Amino acid sequence: MQKPFAITLDVGSSLANHTGSWRTSRPVYLNRIPPCNLQCPAGENIQGWLFHAESGNYEQAWRTLVEDNPFPAIMGRVCYHTCENACNRGQLDAPVGINSVERFLGDQALERGWTFDAPRTRSGKKVLVVGAGPSGLSAAYHLARMGHGVTVLEAGPLPGGMMRFGIPQYRLPRTVLDAEVQRIAELGVEIRYNAKVGNVLETQQQGGFDAVFLAVGAHIAKRAFIPAGDSAKILDAVSVLRSMEGEEKPLLGRRVVVYGGGNTAIDVARTAKRLGATESIIVYRRNREKMPAHDFEVEEALQEGVLIKWLSTIKQAGESSITVEKMALDEKGFPQPTGEFETLEADSVVLALGQDVDLSLVDGVPGLVVQDGVVQVDKQMMTGHAGIFAGGDMVPADRNVTVAVGHGKKAARCIDAWLQGKVYDPPPKSEVASFDKLNTWYYSDAPKTVRPMLDIIRRQSTFEEVQGGLDESNALFEARRCLSCGNCFECDNCYGVCPDNAVIKLGPGKGFEFNYDYCKGCGICVAECPCGSIKMVPEDI
Repeated sequence: MQKPFAITLDVGSSLANHTGSWRTSRPVYLNRIPPCNLQCPAGENIQGWLFHAESGNYEQAWRTLVEDNPFPAIMGRVCYHTCENACNRGQLDAPVGINSVERFLGDQALERGWTFDAPRTRSGKKVLVVGAGPSGLSAAYHLARMGHGVTVLEAGPLPGGMMRFGIPQYRLPRTVLDAEVQRIAELGVEIRYNAKVGNVLETQQQGGFDAVFLAVGAHIAKRAFIPAGDSAKILDAVSVLRSMEGEEKPLLGRRVVVYGGGNTAIDVARTAKRLGATESIIVYRRNREKMPAHDFEVEEALQEGVLIKWLSTIKQAGESSITVEKMALDEKGFPQPTGEFETLEADSVVLALGQDVDLSLVDGVPGLVVQDGVVQVDKQMMTGHAGIFAGGDMVPADRNVTVAVGHGKKAARCIDAWLQGKVYDPPPKSEVASFDKLNTWYYSDAPKTVRPMLDIIRRQSTFEEVQGGLDESNALFEARRCLSCGNCFECDNCYGVCPDNAVIKLGPGKGFEFNYDYCKGCGICVAECPCGSIKMVPEDI
């Protein structure tokens, strides 16, 4: 009797065992870059450390984090977490609380005494870092871990730069700042205080340094011409915030007016309330939509009783009052004077109009170019003078702690390469794991955990930290909200749904591979991969 066709096939034939011969496209595993990683100015492997955090391995999560950023406890408090704006989870319910988990890991490290791994080898090279702010300390940290000898010269009496003298204690407790700086010093980084550099070339030659990283912060307040009487009390925001670090606090009076619309203006206004001001008013010449300060800081200031006069500018300051002119936006959105004036009672006026960098230390350096008040650098972060690099507030970029930390890391890598006679070439970036690459029906709803806030009364009257942190239970929950965008977390979906048994498990932590002799390119694995770590490519690639 003639047997059915399927039974008569030779078991060794390609039709029986090699269904891959039918394929026109094939699946491949890949690691796409998550949008949070791509967005982070410090270049953190956010998804990488969240992976360890969600398994409860907090020390490994912290160690993965500090490969890129030595300040997790600081950054968990002061970073504006733009990574969360890019988080794919935000299109489902709410972004993962990345910054909250980062702070938790940073605090865990301080509580448990985790320390950085010492460098395995010493290069014999010496690098000078000018400025002990976020960029300088970040560079010093990474250079020290690479085995270079690092000396940091700081003009001020304490480390931290604008982290200390520009961010109030209610946002960043000084015990946290000091502890994370101390951990860098314990790597062997020498930090000298009250050591202002007058001429960088002379200092480099005298110290025998092989390379220099300039990271001087923007500590010089910008001024504005405001007609004022002799008795008018006009201060600048930088001086006010700096004086908060001393024993004698600034005397601002009961009625304080802050002129400006950035985060520094918000910080000064909130500080004035804590110093006892009954009225703390911000005068800003545009509307809220144009205000550069972050929304959450504005909201917190309003909650604490700070008042904001939008579309207003100061025309004159007297002994106990100021004259304000109302503004109106033209068709292009620029404020124009209206000729309407108002008088506000004010014991002091604080100008928060931005800051400049003191660049006197680079005067006369051959090849080094200063333009628009900042130092020009190339893609290697090197100035026009060989061996002198710059970052942070000194170069054209956004001025915040996260950007500065990222500059320090990149500069350290470029300096390390230059000392070896090479050029730092960053690895190519993978394609982005955008929301459309995910299959989100596999993920359950999980509302975001909100960090606790200090009550309004205590916020207005003390310099206690405003925002609390997560505890272990909700930090673990928040880490597990991560979708692992673009990177396999071994859910076994592809292994389970493949109709040809073409997926091979390589073991825990090793992922999977395809047996293309069996895979017929149906694409079910791609359609069922939650995190988008598989894609189909044409067979001829």
